[in-house]
Amino acid sequence: MADTSKHFHFVGICGTAMGSVAAAMKQRGHTITGSDSNVYPPMSTFLLDQGVEITSGFAAENIPASADQVIIGNAISRGNEEAEAVLERKLLYVSLPEILKTEFLRGKSNHVVAGTHGKTTTTSLLAWIMLDGGLDPSFMIGGLPKNLGVGAQFTESQHTVLEGDEYDTAFFDKRSKFLHYLPEVVIINNIEFDHADIYDSLDEIKLSFRRLLNIVPRNGIAFINGDDANCIDVASSAPAPVSRVGFGKDCDRRLTGVTYSETGSAFTLAGERYEVPMAGEFNVRNAAMAVSAARHAGLSQEKVQGSLAKFEGIARRQEVRGIVRGVRVIDDFGHHPTAIAQAIQAMRNQYPNGKIWAVFEPRSNTSQRNIFQKELGEALAEADGSLIPPISAPEKFKPEDRLDPEAVVAAVRAAGKDCYYEPGVDAIIARLKPLVQDGDTIVVLSNGGFGGIHNRLLNEL
Repeated sequence: MADTSKHFHFVGICGTAMGSVAAAMKQRGHTITGSDSNVYPPMSTFLLDQGVEITSGFAAENIPASADQVIIGNAISRGNEEAEAVLERKLLYVSLPEILKTEFLRGKSNHVVAGTHGKTTTTSLLAWIMLDGGLDPSFMIGGLPKNLGVGAQFTESQHTVLEGDEYDTAFFDKRSKFLHYLPEVVIINNIEFDHADIYDSLDEIKLSFRRLLNIVPRNGIAFINGDDANCIDVASSAPAPVSRVGFGKDCDRRLTGVTYSETGSAFTLAGERYEVPMAGEFNVRNAAMAVSAARHAGLSQEKVQGSLAKFEGIARRQEVRGIVRGVRVIDDFGHHPTAIAQAIQAMRNQYPNGKIWAVFEPRSNTSQRNIFQKELGEALAEADGSLIPPISAPEKFKPEDRLDPEAVVAAVRAAGKDCYYEPGVDAIIARLKPLVQDGDTIVVLSNGGFGGIHNRLLNEL
């Protein structure tokens, strides 16, 4: 039999998705090399264990003459030495979503989970339910689900579950990543304005979601949030069947009977009762989407019920980092005002007896701008008290475009809630220490490391 193996070189190989795909292609018998500016565990160790040769730093000579194809990561931009060498040497190059499409997704039943909020949780839930139900799906998730142990794996199963990001694909392809994923089943949790670095308006984002729905085959299906006007709008001319999931009377799969406790949430969906060990209405919606897709895939109500109840959550999503002196410190990824408000409300549902303190780091491209300044103040006012430091990279934005944290603080105080502007992590901890009491919950909201504030808070408390 002819040797069909090829040599692929990955530029930016240590990203979670890049590294996982590189390892999967190595397991299929291909020769894999790669380079990255940040080569460190656990991804570097994982790749070396797989026999993948990694070079630290970018240089034109890193690209072997034997490479059949170069995969260029989303974090790579013009000016990168290897990207420039690829263009100058006229090599065959593709993005990660493109290589996924050609090597892993063709001919498969691909479940693509999209939306502004809840993608990682919903994708993790669906992948876990399918895995526990015996379908052995391939999956790629932008987080670390505790049940799964890894963010990505590729099997020989007919089923694939993908977190579908509306962010652009690569410096040479400004379409959304999810347009490459050959979707048969699409979930759209919600649609809001985000990613202000690549989108100028909500209409641009909605156009990208319309394009996603336009490639769902007629024998596929789209599950959309039936309570979200933007979702309903983008699905209005979808060629494939659409099923509305939500609380409204017009929804095809209606949510009713939601209850909350310290151990999670329970709900009825289309007449079937489920429990999930996560708090908040938005997690009920996430679970309802995952249940809908799993039932569509042929899993029984009983199997789905059992799997959902065993879900252990995701790192950095409502993750309890520790409890000291009766004070909980929660880590959450929320960085958009809607997600922040929902996270605070979820904490209040789960821990109703103490105060909820929100500590928010404006770090994402959108949250450092003043686009959502008013909405951020309204979101933080949902907490009993909140704290906010300066934006993390003011030099990237014109003064007139920057978020003004002190104005946010003033707005929250005007709403009758405590709020403090502090210059950094040390000052935040010093402010919080005398304020918190037994039974209180501190929820730290950031899409970054926030200076290790979680462990430092626990140590100081």
